[in-house]
Amino acid sequence: MPLINLVIVLVVVGVILWVINNYIPMQSSIKKILNAVVVIAVIIWLLSVFGIIGNLSTMRIGK
Repeated sequence: MPLINLVIVLVVVGVILWVINNYIPMQSSIKKILNAVVVIAVIIWLLSVFGIIGNLSTMRIGK
């Protein structure tokens, strides 16, 4: 994945998260959980993109 595409994806995810945090009324605890889930998902995706962890489609959860 080219670096410019990576930056564009990160900016889009950041803007979407900012819009959700500022314009959608939710309890602060739900917003914190949503932010944590998005940050964890982005970190896992970045690790996969840079090849630090394997391909996400080959990972299995459970049996």
